[in-house]
Amino acid sequence: MGTIGEAFSSAFYLIAHPSAELLTIVLRTLRISGGALLIAAAFGVPLGAALALRKFPLKGTLLSVLNAFMGLPPVVVGLLVYLVLSRSGPLGFMSLLYTPSAMVMAQFILALPIVAALTVSAVAGVDPSIGLAARTLGATPIERTIKIIAEARYGILAAVIAALGRVMAEVGAILIVGGNIKGHTRVMTTAIAMETDKGDFTLALALGIILLLLAILINMALHHVQQKGVRGRGE
Repeated sequence: MGTIGEAFSSAFYLIAHPSAELLTIVLRTLRISGGALLIAAAFGVPLGAALALRKFPLKGTLLSVLNAFMGLPPVVVGLLVYLVLSRSGPLGFMSLLYTPSAMVMAQFILALPIVAALTVSAVAGVDPSIGLAARTLGATPIERTIKIIAEARYGILAAVIAALGRVMAEVGAILIVGGNIKGHTRVMTTAIAMETDKGDFTLALALGIILLLLAILINMALHHVQQKGVRGRGE
């Protein structure tokens, strides 16, 4: 590698004139992370809403476990998914190890606690008078629940965006279960690590810049949604 300036210049040139490999890696990253996020939202939002609105034994313990799982070490998640999907594991017959599906599964496990726990906070923060007013007007329990969730929509959306930021930057779990196979399971984070080891700093920097820009956009969207939610509560 020449100077740092030359490396960045080459990286920006590659971004402006993307190769097929660069585009494939970026699109695969978005597809895998987006798929994991959609599944996590489909399970996490109802779970979080139920935990916030229902009273049952050991609810506090379950919430504590859920909050603790927000900080799950990615490599531990990757190891557990690997053991489940390996030939001797309970799902080994499905032959999912070293496939995008295995990577989606690992990222789903990382995203689910974030979506669910932050949804609990969003739904629990809704003014109780909204549910009482809906009950007074004759709304059914399902209708009241829908109304409360609608009021918490900005907080729930913020939960989903926060989970996206987590999975987009993840490397440990997907490296273990995906194997970083070129043209099949290689995504931005794993490609950056590998290209750096190889000394190909141009591709590594280009992917790093794209990943950084995506992270900035995600955080800007999260801030916007949070501010919108604050303004909505103030009205």
